[in-house]
Amino acid sequence: MNNSHNELRTIIEQAWENRELLRDNAVQQAIRQVIEYVDKGELRTAEPVDPENSRWQVNEWVKKAVILYFPIQPMRKMEAGELEWFDKMELKHGYEELGVRVVPHAVARYGAYIAPGAILMPSYVNIGAYVDTGTMVDTWATVGSCAQIGRHVHLSGGVGIGGVLEPVQAAPVIIEDNCFLGSRSIVVEGAHICREAVLGSNTVITGSTHIIDVTGPEPVTYKGYVPPRSVVVPGSYRKQFPAGEYSVTCALIIGQRKESTDKKTSLNDALRDFGVSV
Repeated sequence: MNNSHNELRTIIEQAWENRELLRDNAVQQAIRQVIEYVDKGELRTAEPVDPENSRWQVNEWVKKAVILYFPIQPMRKMEAGELEWFDKMELKHGYEELGVRVVPHAVARYGAYIAPGAILMPSYVNIGAYVDTGTMVDTWATVGSCAQIGRHVHLSGGVGIGGVLEPVQAAPVIIEDNCFLGSRSIVVEGAHICREAVLGSNTVITGSTHIIDVTGPEPVTYKGYVPPRSVVVPGSYRKQFPAGEYSVTCALIIGQRKESTDKKTSLNDALRDFGVSV
């Protein structure tokens, strides 16, 4: 972190502890400066510190700046023809200069970083999010606040990536490089999907979802974490309740993508290799 960032961090931390400081123009300018850095990808709410082992760190002070940005922004009317909105946040602009393909009616808020080479179909990307190069956010997919989406990821139609602003120490949703998320799959509550994983259609991953690896002689259960190259589909397991035994939703790891397989081919074929549709 450079000296400029250190100075901004000090101001943000002070304002977080004393909200009266939000009336100070210098404090407001510092908050807006952080959001500009986030918008340009120069600061992130979370970042990889050991990519090989999928280790990330949460930059709490940056998340604090995102939260503090809301109360200092005035509400205003925005119009596009006959359409009207009333909100605090600016929208992202200048996609041609950014090298991002954006299909009507895709919307990204200012303060979301969209890397050159990314494609936004009619979709939504919230403030604080990071969408890396070569990634497609497909039709009606949503990327929540502070979510971190890696390179060459495909978020298929209707995928829901949850936002995590508070508590500030909580990790946002992380989708690492070369992942493929099938239609209507949902990843929320700071769940972490490691590189090259494939989620089948309608797979739901929350912070508490049982993610059960059924490829070995005994099941292995994860929570909030999908290991690298896993092929995952929706499933269920039986659980006893006072009123009886019922099926509970889970996710099943049914295999692994082969490293030797071309990524783009395997993204589309991995589930079919296991007899499951994308």
